[in-house]
Amino acid sequence: MNEVVTPAAAAPTADARPEVALAGAPHVADHVRDSFAKLAIGAVGVVFGDIGTSPLYAMKQVFVGQHPLAVDRLHIFGVVSLIFWTMIMVVTVKYVFIVMRADNRGEGGSMSLLALISRLSPGAGRSRYLVLLGVLATALFFGDAIITPAISVLSAVEGLEVVQSGLARIVLPLAIAILIGLFLIQARGTAKVGALFGPVMLFYFAVIAVLGVMQLVRNPAILLALSPHWAVLFFAADPMLAFLALGSVVLAVTGAEALYADMGHFGRRPIAVSWLYLVLPALMLGYLGQGAMMLGNPATAQNPFYLMAPDALRLPLVVLATVATVIASQAVISGAFSVAQQSVQLGFLPRLKIVHTSARSAGQIYIPMINWTLLILVILLVLGFRTSDNLAAAYGIAVTGTMLITTMMMAVLVLTIWRWPRWWAVPLLGLLLVIDAAYFASNMTKIPDGGWFPLLVGAIAFTLLTTWARGRHLMMLRLRESAMPIEVFIKSAATAATRVQGTAVFMTSSPEGVPHALLHNLKHNKVLHDRVLILTVVIDEVPFVDLEDRMEVRPLGSNFYRMIVRFGFMQEIDIPATLKMVENCGPKIKMMDTSFFLARQTLLASDRPGMAIWRERIFAWMLSNSESAMEFFKLPTNRVVELGSQVEI
Repeated sequence: MNEVVTPAAAAPTADARPEVALAGAPHVADHVRDSFAKLAIGAVGVVFGDIGTSPLYAMKQVFVGQHPLAVDRLHIFGVVSLIFWTMIMVVTVKYVFIVMRADNRGEGGSMSLLALISRLSPGAGRSRYLVLLGVLATALFFGDAIITPAISVLSAVEGLEVVQSGLARIVLPLAIAILIGLFLIQARGTAKVGALFGPVMLFYFAVIAVLGVMQLVRNPAILLALSPHWAVLFFAADPMLAFLALGSVVLAVTGAEALYADMGHFGRRPIAVSWLYLVLPALMLGYLGQGAMMLGNPATAQNPFYLMAPDALRLPLVVLATVATVIASQAVISGAFSVAQQSVQLGFLPRLKIVHTSARSAGQIYIPMINWTLLILVILLVLGFRTSDNLAAAYGIAVTGTMLITTMMMAVLVLTIWRWPRWWAVPLLGLLLVIDAAYFASNMTKIPDGGWFPLLVGAIAFTLLTTWARGRHLMMLRLRESAMPIEVFIKSAATAATRVQGTAVFMTSSPEGVPHALLHNLKHNKVLHDRVLILTVVIDEVPFVDLEDRMEVRPLGSNFYRMIVRFGFMQEIDIPATLKMVENCGPKIKMMDTSFFLARQTLLASDRPGMAIWRERIFAWMLSNSESAMEFFKLPTNRVVELGSQVEI
């Protein structure tokens, strides 16, 4: 079995942790000398791209979307009040002040939170449910990664209709062309483009703030909407319509999860400072400006973002907004690559071809299969829904679902591990749960009008993730059933078999027993190398494993060695580079004298208990289409021998 060992492999319901994090930015641990200002500006470019482009469509969807509101004082004040207090409670209180305290050795994200809780909590039963929640959050993320580029780019390009109505016919083809170009450049990496993200988004937020102030000066009464009583009045006047409006109001905070997911890239303080002193004020000035303009001219609700700008500046604003949406989309696409890579390492996806696009930052990766799958689905989504108004119906369920899961996991951490005083922790967590649940419930009403799409994507992703984890677990059990104790093998084979010069490395996912590749090699070739290394790669529940903790070598006698190599779930696996550092198992290992033996299993679906036949067939298909172990472990192509076997599960 040529898979890495993870907690999921040993107990697929107990300790598996895919991580949601964005590539395209340096990790703080690798760049400790970066200035605070540089980190803060970088955070503006990568972390806040999604939430920063929400003003393009959030207010518009509230008033002219599927559940339109009357453009009057009560509803404008009520909506602006809801947006402001949602940003305060969900983004500021929940993420900045509470969730970002939960770092797993510097890393954030819902799966990093899961790893932290599982490591600190002894409750195995609770961990099983937490793992399912974590996998569900990962599945929902893939749905979000498809919708975000589509709605962001399409809503930006739709600004051409405001510039000149005759340009409406080119909106769809232009949006598709931009999206295709965005996915085509992924293979080149984002190092050079990423350097421009921060300054461009700084300028973008400055423009939003200035446009908002221009409208505020004309109608400063909108500042009264910052009082929460307007949100209460809105619900009191029409509870059902206000509840339905929550499904569009939450669009103003899409991307809030990125604050936590990217904490490892930029650090908690730079992200918090950027949010509190730049992004939050700029966004609220923009929303207040839109509200002020709508108070004076209700017709501007058709596209309040672009109509805030003077006629002469609308075309440049379209260009700027389009660039900002490309940046936001880039961050989500990079995040999809990262979560796929970590899911592979943690045993939730088969091996995928992973290309590193930067020699400076290991976080910058490109996964062709994920890239082209996302492109196809994004294009189909744009062609199927055609407008950002229609896409908004599909947007929100994945986001609010992830937010709700994060709050539930935080409740476990706060109450059972941190043990905050219950007299104030329980009411606070209860309030946050009510807010998240209300937004999620409101978005569930969108299912018939497009909300089914992210749920369908999430269901498919969840099925694939859990099927692979369960299938690997069953396969390892079957292999262990027929495994011979290593001590017995060495006693019988070490003296009987002919020994030849060189080192043989037999890679196996099981840290016990004799690898099947070793048995098959002896059976067919009837020789053993002078030095035999039985190597198992283990992915730990931490993001990074230090070099001094990387290797564990145990002599077994007769020049046989058991070697355990540990990596963090965010680290790149390079076996040859690791073997060059080994010093306690005889002479220094030289690649030209080393052969790698891998086992390739052919899966035979059977009616044995463990997994439904249809899931066994999906697992077999995933196994047959997985990337070569030789490339995944970066083994030299001319030093690898593969030996096949058949396994029933």
